Amino acid sequence: MTKAAPIIVWFRKDLRLADNRALAAAAGEAPVIPLYIREPDESGNGPLGAAQRWWLHHSLEALAARLGRHGSQLIFRSGAPLDVISDVARTTGASRVHWNRRYDPNGITVDTSLKKALATREIIAESFPGQLLHEPIRLLTTTGGPYRVFTPFWRALESKIVPSPPVDEPRHVAKPGIWPESETLSDWALLPKKPNWAATFSEIWAPGEQGAFARLHEFTDEKLADYKVHRDFPDTDGTSLLSPHLTFGEISPAQVWHATQGMQIADGEGVATFRKEIGWREFSYHLLFHYPELPHRNLDRRFDHFRWLDREDDFTRWTKGLTGFPIVDAGMRQLWQHGYMHNRVRMIAASFLIKGLLIDWRKGEQWFRDTLVDADPANNPASWQWVAGSGADAAPFFRIFNPVLQGEKFDPDGAYVRRFVPELGRLDRRYLHRPFSAPAAVLAAAGIELGTTYPNPIVDHANARERALAAFGEIASAPREP
Repeated sequence: MTKAAPIIVWFRKDLRLADNRALAAAAGEAPVIPLYIREPDESGNGPLGAAQRWWLHHSLEALAARLGRHGSQLIFRSGAPLDVISDVARTTGASRVHWNRRYDPNGITVDTSLKKALATREIIAESFPGQLLHEPIRLLTTTGGPYRVFTPFWRALESKIVPSPPVDEPRHVAKPGIWPESETLSDWALLPKKPNWAATFSEIWAPGEQGAFARLHEFTDEKLADYKVHRDFPDTDGTSLLSPHLTFGEISPAQVWHATQGMQIADGEGVATFRKEIGWREFSYHLLFHYPELPHRNLDRRFDHFRWLDREDDFTRWTKGLTGFPIVDAGMRQLWQHGYMHNRVRMIAASFLIKGLLIDWRKGEQWFRDTLVDADPANNPASWQWVAGSGADAAPFFRIFNPVLQGEKFDPDGAYVRRFVPELGRLDRRYLHRPFSAPAAVLAAAGIELGTTYPNPIVDHANARERALAAFGEIASAPREP
């Protein structure tokens, strides 16, 4: 019997073996050549941010180890996908390549042209679903257009989409007769050297499929019941922390969805609230698919004429967590320490940048893209535009978070601020979120000298709020484009 020609499985943002439909289909038919390509920056959504390069190294390392347990290996190659896949096919006798679909505009463009180009070289490319719960082209409004408001989108997703059950990890991944040449992961220099600014990332993160499942089980077993209440408090370990695992495809949304299917926890509000967060991720990709300009252009065109200030000194102090507003500074320093920021604090920090400092949301989005391990090409810009008021189903611009009141409400004991802004650690709880209001004697007792050991606020919140509302008033009366 003639041995089947091997199939190349091109891993991208799907660094897992379970519920990987491209891999499952290939493993059921023929020997498999697992391949990861370091594509040119222009092939994707620009270069990976520094934090995500750290994650990618460890995730690929974990994937290679899991494949190794099957007697297989992960091939590392750099270059344009057409050139790499063609070369691997030529040297191994493969005539087919499988991949799981991606839904960002650049990825779609690359994959569409690549399928056609491969066909001219007699290489069949087959793509599979599974990176989202829904195919964006199929979920449309009654008038045939894309959804721009989350609530009806969510209702449609719940009522019309039944995610397929996750497929199991293949029991056997057959080896090809010939292995192609491979680069080494260390050659890619994805990890920081000196200084090793990611040294503290591993305090909370374990990249890879195994780490993703451990996080999922911990969340569903211990945190999901109280998720609706605890998710807003950054000092409480109440969120799933699954976002970077989803971003790199170490776990699929279908796996997360089915893990909560039918769970009888209290009145179910924890499950319902958590599933809406999965729904927001789906909505973000729905927007990106139908509005490819989402990452760099206001969906509400009135904001094209907004009077941004973009003062570089203010922006730098925001990035370093030196704004003089403790809850904002704690979030920005958490970002440096762990490549992550609690979601409630992300909204506070984003609102402060956009509406407190009048700095263009795109600068904040770019900073998050470089520093977050879970930076996502859809979620990141959709959420920034939501805060700015310029996106689909956005928060109104006049919703301006007061960072002092937000801190007092969601970090009432100050544990979050004390952890990430240790110079305020001895400050009386009454003044922890407003050190600029503390009497001199209280500051002295805590060892704080405003302007020296901790900065004075870079803006007066009340004045900044009025300034932001005035700037919005200049564009508010303009007609919204459809």
